[in-house]
Amino acid sequence: MKKVFGYPEFDENGEQLLTSYDNEYADMLMDIRVYRMKEGSKREFHREGEETAILLLSGKIRYLWERREEIASRKDVFHEGPFALHVPGGTPVCVRAETQAEILVQCTKNEAKFPSHLYRPEEAPWKYSCVGEFGNTAKRRVNTIFDHEISPKSNMVLGEVLNDPGNWSGYLPHRHAQPETYYFKFDRPEGFGASFVGDRVFKSVDGSFSAIPGGELHPQAAAPGFQMYTCWMIRHLDGRPWLQTDRCEDERYTWLHDAKF
Repeated sequence: MKKVFGYPEFDENGEQLLTSYDNEYADMLMDIRVYRMKEGSKREFHREGEETAILLLSGKIRYLWERREEIASRKDVFHEGPFALHVPGGTPVCVRAETQAEILVQCTKNEAKFPSHLYRPEEAPWKYSCVGEFGNTAKRRVNTIFDHEISPKSNMVLGEVLNDPGNWSGYLPHRHAQPETYYFKFDRPEGFGASFVGDRVFKSVDGSFSAIPGGELHPQAAAPGFQMYTCWMIRHLDGRPWLQTDRCEDERYTWLHDAKF
C-alpha cells in the first residue's frame, strides 16, 4: 500500500523533506521541502529544467534573483498573507534571512519559460468559502497564489487554507485527477486535526503532510480550539492542467448542499 501521509523531521541543516521524485511520495511529481533559516544565513536554489516557487511561511527574508532583490516579511501564516517567488527552470535564486525564518520550496519539472514573479499578499487575498453551508462547519479562508489561469505555463498550483477551529475544509469530500500535497501547521504546538485520503484517516499535526494520489477523496478537519493552516500544492498532468472545475464532489454527499441545519 502506497504511503500517503508523512511526519518528517528537520535535519541538522534545517531541512524538512516532504516529497521528491524518488522517495515514497514520488507520485506527487514534485520536490517539496521546508527550510528553517537562522538570522544571517542564506540558501541558494538553481534547478535546470525545473520551475521553483519559494513561499515565505514566517520571518523576514530577502529574495535575490535576476539582478533584483526584494524584502518580504510575514509574522506567520495565521496573521498575514503570502509572499512567494515563482521562477522558471534555470533561474538562480538566493534567499537571505534577515531574521529567523521559515520557507517552503516547491519544484517540478518544466522546460517552459515564463516571466519570474514575486506574488504579494494583495495578489492572493484571503476569501471565505462555504459561509453558512453545512451549519457553518466548513467555513474557511482560502487563497490561490497561482494556478493555471494565473500562470498558464506553470506545471504547478500553489495556495493556502486557514481552517477556523473545529471546522472542515476540502468539504464536501472531493477528488480530482491530479496529485495534490497538503502541508499542515497549527497555531499551537499541541494542535491537531484529521486528514482523510480515500478510506484512510491520519492525525494531522504541525509539520505533517498529506500526499494525495489523483482520484482519491481528501477532506480534512481541525480539532476544536486550534486553527489549522494548509499549504495546498497541485501538480498538473500532461495535457490536463488542474482547473477549479475539476473539483468533483462525492455524489453520496451532494444532498448536503440543500440540507437544513
